[in-house]
Amino acid sequence: MRYDRPRFLDQGEAALTVEFGDAVHAEINARVLALDDALRRAAPKGVKETTPTYRSLMVRYEPLELPRTELIDWVNALIARSDSDEAIQSADAPGSLRYARNDGASWIIPCCYDPAIAEDLEEAAALLGLTAQALAETHANARYRAYMYGFAPGWCYLGGLPQALAVPRRLAPRAPTPEGAVLIGGGLSLIATNPMPTGWYVVGRTPERLFSLRRDPPFLVAPGDALRFEPVDAMTFAALDARAGQGEIVARREAP
Repeated sequence: MRYDRPRFLDQGEAALTVEFGDAVHAEINARVLALDDALRRAAPKGVKETTPTYRSLMVRYEPLELPRTELIDWVNALIARSDSDEAIQSADAPGSLRYARNDGASWIIPCCYDPAIAEDLEEAAALLGLTAQALAETHANARYRAYMYGFAPGWCYLGGLPQALAVPRRLAPRAPTPEGAVLIGGGLSLIATNPMPTGWYVVGRTPERLFSLRRDPPFLVAPGDALRFEPVDAMTFAALDARAGQGEIVARREAP
Protein backbone atom coordinates (compact mmCIF):
# COMPACT_ATOMS: atom_id res chain seq x y z
CA MET A 1 0.00 0.00 0.00
CA ARG A 2 1.03 3.62 -0.49
CA TYR A 3 1.70 5.68 2.62
CA ASP A 4 -0.18 8.95 3.06
CA ARG A 5 3.10 10.46 4.22
CA PRO A 6 6.58 9.14 3.50
CA ARG A 7 8.60 7.55 6.27
CA PHE A 8 12.10 8.85 6.96
CA LEU A 9 14.51 6.14 8.10
CA ASP A 10 18.12 6.73 9.11
CA GLN A 11 20.75 4.58 7.40
CA GLY A 12 23.75 5.29 9.61
CA GLU A 13 24.89 8.87 10.12
CA ALA A 14 25.10 9.96 6.49
CA ALA A 15 22.15 8.42 4.65
CA LEU A 16 18.40 8.74 4.83
CA THR A 17 15.76 6.49 3.29
CA VAL A 18 12.52 8.09 2.13
CA GLU A 19 9.93 5.30 2.02
CA PHE A 20 6.68 5.78 0.08
CA GLY A 21 4.93 2.43 0.62
CA ASP A 22 5.29 -1.23 1.45
CA ALA A 23 4.55 -2.91 -1.87
CA VAL A 24 5.92 -3.31 -5.38
CA HIS A 25 3.52 -1.01 -7.21
CA ALA A 26 3.92 1.27 -10.21
CA GLU A 27 2.38 4.31 -8.49
CA ILE A 28 4.69 3.99 -5.49
CA ASN A 29 7.70 3.48 -7.72
CA ALA A 30 6.73 6.51 -9.82
CA ARG A 31 6.86 8.71 -6.72
CA VAL A 32 10.26 7.28 -5.82
CA LEU A 33 11.62 8.08 -9.27
CA ALA A 34 9.99 11.51 -9.26
CA LEU A 35 11.72 12.45 -6.02
CA ASP A 36 14.97 11.05 -7.37
CA ASP A 37 14.65 13.26 -10.47
CA ALA A 38 13.70 16.30 -8.42
CA LEU A 39 16.69 15.93 -6.08
CA ARG A 40 19.06 15.37 -8.98
CA ARG A 41 17.83 18.55 -10.64
CA ALA A 42 17.59 20.75 -7.57
CA ALA A 43 19.46 19.07 -4.73
CA PRO A 44 20.56 21.17 -1.76
CA LYS A 45 24.27 21.40 -1.06
CA GLY A 46 25.36 18.32 0.85
CA VAL A 47 23.39 15.69 -1.10
CA LYS A 48 25.99 13.29 -2.50
CA GLU A 49 24.07 10.42 -4.10
CA THR A 50 20.58 8.97 -4.47
CA THR A 51 19.61 5.32 -4.94
CA PRO A 52 16.04 4.41 -5.96
CA THR A 53 14.41 1.08 -5.10
CA TYR A 54 10.93 -0.36 -5.62
CA ARG A 55 9.36 1.75 -2.89
CA SER A 56 11.96 4.05 -1.39
CA LEU A 57 14.79 6.42 -2.18
CA MET A 58 18.04 6.38 -0.23
CA VAL A 59 19.72 9.78 -0.05
CA ARG A 60 23.38 9.85 0.91
CA TYR A 61 24.39 13.22 2.29
CA GLU A 62 27.09 15.04 4.23
CA PRO A 63 25.61 15.86 7.66
CA LEU A 64 28.23 18.57 8.32
CA GLU A 65 26.94 20.43 5.25
CA LEU A 66 23.29 19.45 5.42
CA PRO A 67 21.69 18.56 8.76
CA ARG A 68 19.15 15.74 8.70
CA THR A 69 16.26 18.04 9.66
CA GLU A 70 17.02 20.39 6.76
CA LEU A 71 17.16 17.49 4.31
CA ILE A 72 13.77 16.24 5.52
CA ASP A 73 12.34 19.76 5.22
CA TRP A 74 13.66 19.94 1.64
CA VAL A 75 12.09 16.60 0.71
CA ASN A 76 8.79 17.53 2.33
CA ALA A 77 8.79 20.81 0.41
CA LEU A 78 9.19 18.92 -2.87
CA ILE A 79 6.35 16.60 -1.93
CA ALA A 80 4.14 19.52 -0.88
CA ARG A 81 4.92 21.28 -4.15
CA SER A 82 3.80 18.22 -6.05
CA ASP A 83 0.41 18.38 -4.36
CA SER A 84 -0.15 22.07 -4.94
CA ASP A 85 -2.31 23.47 -7.70
CA GLU A 86 0.72 25.20 -9.14
CA ALA A 87 2.62 21.92 -9.44
CA ILE A 88 -0.38 20.28 -11.10
CA GLN A 89 -0.55 23.07 -13.66
CA SER A 90 3.19 22.84 -14.38
CA ALA A 91 3.62 19.10 -14.17
CA ASP A 92 6.65 19.05 -16.44
CA ALA A 93 8.58 21.67 -14.50
CA PRO A 94 12.01 20.44 -13.35
CA GLY A 95 12.03 20.19 -9.57
CA SER A 96 8.37 19.24 -9.30
CA LEU A 97 7.78 15.84 -7.73
CA ARG A 98 5.29 15.15 -10.52
CA TYR A 99 8.16 15.31 -13.01
CA ALA A 100 8.70 11.55 -13.24
CA ARG A 101 9.81 8.89 -15.69
CA ASN A 102 6.24 7.68 -16.15
CA ASP A 103 6.62 8.36 -19.87
CA GLY A 104 9.97 6.62 -20.13
CA ALA A 105 11.27 4.59 -23.03
CA SER A 106 9.70 1.34 -24.17
CA TRP A 107 12.02 -1.51 -25.18
CA ILE A 108 11.78 -4.79 -27.08
CA ILE A 109 14.30 -7.22 -25.59
CA PRO A 110 15.18 -10.38 -27.55
CA CYS A 111 14.93 -13.50 -25.40
CA CYS A 112 15.58 -17.18 -26.14
CA TYR A 113 13.30 -19.64 -24.34
CA ASP A 114 14.94 -22.77 -25.77
CA PRO A 115 15.26 -25.24 -22.83
CA ALA A 116 18.88 -25.87 -23.83
CA ILE A 117 19.58 -22.20 -23.00
CA ALA A 118 16.79 -21.50 -20.50
CA GLU A 119 18.21 -23.83 -17.86
CA ASP A 120 15.29 -23.87 -15.41
CA LEU A 121 12.38 -23.45 -17.82
CA GLU A 122 11.09 -27.01 -17.57
CA GLU A 123 11.60 -27.18 -13.78
CA ALA A 124 9.72 -23.90 -13.24
CA ALA A 125 6.96 -24.98 -15.62
CA ALA A 126 6.47 -28.22 -13.69
CA LEU A 127 6.20 -26.30 -10.40
CA LEU A 128 3.58 -24.02 -11.94
CA GLY A 129 1.62 -26.83 -13.58
CA LEU A 130 2.39 -25.52 -17.07
CA THR A 131 4.16 -26.78 -20.13
CA ALA A 132 7.49 -25.17 -20.93
CA GLN A 133 5.94 -23.66 -24.06
CA ALA A 134 3.03 -22.17 -22.10
CA LEU A 135 5.40 -20.64 -19.57
CA ALA A 136 7.52 -19.10 -22.32
CA GLU A 137 4.51 -17.72 -24.18
CA THR A 138 2.97 -16.27 -21.02
CA HIS A 139 6.25 -14.62 -20.05
CA ALA A 140 6.82 -13.17 -23.52
CA ASN A 141 3.25 -11.84 -23.85
CA ALA A 142 3.47 -9.70 -20.71
CA ARG A 143 4.52 -6.07 -20.52
CA TYR A 144 7.00 -5.18 -17.77
CA ARG A 145 8.15 -2.12 -15.88
CA ALA A 146 11.79 -1.70 -14.88
CA TYR A 147 11.61 -0.86 -11.18
CA MET A 148 15.24 -0.79 -10.09
CA TYR A 149 18.75 -2.14 -10.42
CA GLY A 150 20.13 -4.05 -7.47
CA PHE A 151 22.01 -7.01 -6.01
CA ALA A 152 24.75 -6.76 -8.65
CA PRO A 153 25.61 -4.23 -11.39
CA GLY A 154 23.06 -4.37 -14.17
CA TRP A 155 20.59 -6.72 -12.49
CA CYS A 156 17.28 -5.18 -13.60
CA TYR A 157 14.19 -6.00 -11.51
CA LEU A 158 10.89 -6.07 -13.40
CA GLY A 159 7.28 -5.79 -12.28
CA GLY A 160 4.36 -6.99 -14.38
CA LEU A 161 4.94 -10.75 -14.19
CA PRO A 162 1.63 -12.55 -14.81
CA GLN A 163 0.15 -14.15 -11.70
CA ALA A 164 0.24 -17.53 -13.44
CA LEU A 165 4.07 -17.36 -13.29
CA ALA A 166 4.37 -16.35 -9.63
CA VAL A 167 6.62 -19.21 -8.53
CA PRO A 168 8.29 -18.87 -5.09
CA ARG A 169 12.05 -18.46 -5.02
CA ARG A 170 14.15 -21.51 -4.21
CA LEU A 171 14.88 -22.41 -0.61
CA ALA A 172 18.58 -22.70 -1.50
CA PRO A 173 20.43 -20.80 -4.27
CA ARG A 174 21.14 -22.54 -7.56
CA ALA A 175 24.52 -22.48 -9.30
CA PRO A 176 25.59 -19.20 -10.97
CA THR A 177 23.27 -17.97 -13.69
CA PRO A 178 24.49 -17.61 -17.27
CA GLU A 179 25.19 -14.12 -18.59
CA GLY A 180 21.99 -12.42 -19.73
CA ALA A 181 19.73 -14.77 -17.79
CA VAL A 182 16.03 -13.88 -17.70
CA LEU A 183 14.59 -15.11 -14.43
CA ILE A 184 11.35 -15.36 -12.46
CA GLY A 185 10.79 -15.70 -8.72
CA GLY A 186 8.69 -14.28 -5.93
CA GLY A 187 6.16 -12.69 -8.28
CA LEU A 188 8.75 -10.71 -10.27
CA SER A 189 10.97 -11.11 -13.29
CA LEU A 190 14.62 -10.12 -13.59
CA ILE A 191 17.37 -9.71 -16.16
CA ALA A 192 20.81 -10.66 -14.86
CA THR A 193 23.95 -9.43 -16.56
CA ASN A 194 26.69 -11.47 -14.94
CA PRO A 195 26.93 -15.00 -13.49
CA MET A 196 25.82 -15.11 -9.84
CA PRO A 197 24.16 -17.70 -7.57
CA THR A 198 20.44 -16.99 -7.17
CA GLY A 199 17.22 -18.40 -5.81
CA TRP A 200 15.35 -17.43 -8.97
CA TYR A 201 14.58 -19.63 -11.99
CA VAL A 202 16.30 -19.06 -15.36
CA VAL A 203 13.46 -19.26 -17.91
CA GLY A 204 15.22 -17.50 -20.80
CA ARG A 205 18.31 -15.62 -21.90
CA THR A 206 18.78 -12.33 -23.68
CA PRO A 207 21.83 -11.51 -25.79
CA GLU A 208 21.49 -7.83 -24.86
CA ARG A 209 23.93 -6.33 -22.35
CA LEU A 210 21.82 -4.14 -20.11
CA PHE A 211 24.97 -2.99 -18.33
CA SER A 212 28.17 -2.08 -20.15
CA LEU A 213 31.00 0.18 -19.07
CA ARG A 214 31.64 0.90 -22.76
CA ARG A 215 28.39 2.91 -22.89
CA ASP A 216 27.46 6.25 -21.36
CA PRO A 217 25.29 5.82 -19.42
CA PRO A 218 26.23 2.18 -18.76
CA PHE A 219 22.62 1.15 -18.06
CA LEU A 220 20.57 0.64 -21.23
CA VAL A 221 17.13 0.49 -19.60
CA ALA A 222 16.26 3.15 -17.02
CA PRO A 223 14.03 2.62 -13.98
CA GLY A 224 10.53 3.56 -15.05
CA ASP A 225 11.00 2.27 -18.61
CA ALA A 226 8.65 -0.34 -20.06
CA LEU A 227 9.78 -3.45 -21.87
CA ARG A 228 8.57 -6.66 -23.42
CA PHE A 229 10.42 -9.78 -24.53
CA GLU A 230 10.59 -10.91 -28.14
CA PRO A 231 11.14 -14.69 -28.48
CA VAL A 232 14.07 -15.75 -30.67
CA ASP A 233 15.39 -19.22 -31.47
CA ALA A 234 18.80 -20.55 -30.43
CA MET A 235 20.44 -19.75 -33.78
CA THR A 236 19.19 -16.16 -33.72
CA PHE A 237 20.27 -15.84 -30.10
CA ALA A 238 23.82 -16.91 -30.99
CA ALA A 239 24.00 -14.39 -33.84
CA LEU A 240 22.64 -11.54 -31.70
CA ASP A 241 24.94 -12.51 -28.84
CA ALA A 242 27.96 -12.18 -31.13
CA ARG A 243 26.83 -8.74 -32.26
CA ALA A 244 26.13 -7.61 -28.70
CA GLY A 245 29.57 -8.85 -27.70
CA GLN A 246 31.03 -6.34 -30.17
CA GLY A 247 29.17 -3.51 -28.47
CA GLU A 248 26.07 -3.36 -30.71
CA ILE A 249 22.70 -2.71 -29.03
CA VAL A 250 20.42 -5.52 -30.22
CA ALA A 251 17.36 -4.46 -28.24
CA ARG A 252 14.97 -2.09 -30.03
CA ARG A 253 13.41 1.05 -28.66
CA GLU A 254 9.74 1.32 -29.58
CA ALA A 255 8.37 4.54 -31.04
CA PRO A 256 6.25 6.59 -28.61
